[in-house]
Amino acid sequence: MPTVGALLAAVERRLEVRLPRDEAKGEARLLVAHCTGIDRLTQRLRPELALDERVHTAALQLAAQRAAGAPMAYLVGSREFWGLPFSVGPGVLVPRPDSETLIEAALAHLPQNQTARILDLGTGSGCLLLAILHERPEAKGLGIDQSAEALAYAERNARALGLDGRATFRLGDWWDGVEGCFDLVLSNPPYIVRAVIDGLMPEVRDHEPRAALDGGTDGLDAYRRLFRGLAAHLAPGGLALFELGFDQGPTLLAMAAAHGFSGCSLRQDLTGHDRCLVIPGADAPTVI
Repeated sequence: MPTVGALLAAVERRLEVRLPRDEAKGEARLLVAHCTGIDRLTQRLRPELALDERVHTAALQLAAQRAAGAPMAYLVGSREFWGLPFSVGPGVLVPRPDSETLIEAALAHLPQNQTARILDLGTGSGCLLLAILHERPEAKGLGIDQSAEALAYAERNARALGLDGRATFRLGDWWDGVEGCFDLVLSNPPYIVRAVIDGLMPEVRDHEPRAALDGGTDGLDAYRRLFRGLAAHLAPGGLALFELGFDQGPTLLAMAAAHGFSGCSLRQDLTGHDRCLVIPGADAPTVI
């Protein structure tokens, strides 16, 4: 009968075909925990624990998929974002730590106990909207996405986090059908230059939804749509936060100015790269 220790060693060997040894060890423990329900500490302390053959086989199958390039988040069905678990899978973009830059900027703008109306365009898994609603209990939000698959994950995540009473999700194409003004407008749009996509890591290129990646020939198609509708839907004193590629900041600052927005700035992620375009509405305080 297979044991935890033997399974860990077998999974590590499969993952080392693709990953550096340290990463393979870490991911092996995640996969084994997912398949067996045995946490990583117990794996270390009790490697002799016996396992069912079916569990052993399932873990090796997932390891083979990971070695072939499938995203780890898809295999285990979730990814942590802002300290919260989000269900993900094929058809929805995997949340990334870089996007937490938008959460930091949003929380700096929104007072703790003040009501706010939030719009998340291209919501995907709902991670941006739901992370903010989790931190701001008086806020309510609307998430829009053109993918029914992505919205199914967003709705599932809202229920799991107990936020479905304050979060609404709707199928749509950017601003189409959006009414009224919002105190906070969020978006992590597709911003990768189309010609670059084929050179991305296979787990991104071959598995994550291309519509969530492809920003057109110059990477700016979605921003053009966003700017065309922003002035009509950003409340006085409100704030818009758009995620961007590390080299797109100056171009997007110029684009914002061309659409009549002043006082815009860039916020950096933890690696020091420009990651968030900050667009204040009229009379909004500066957020840095």
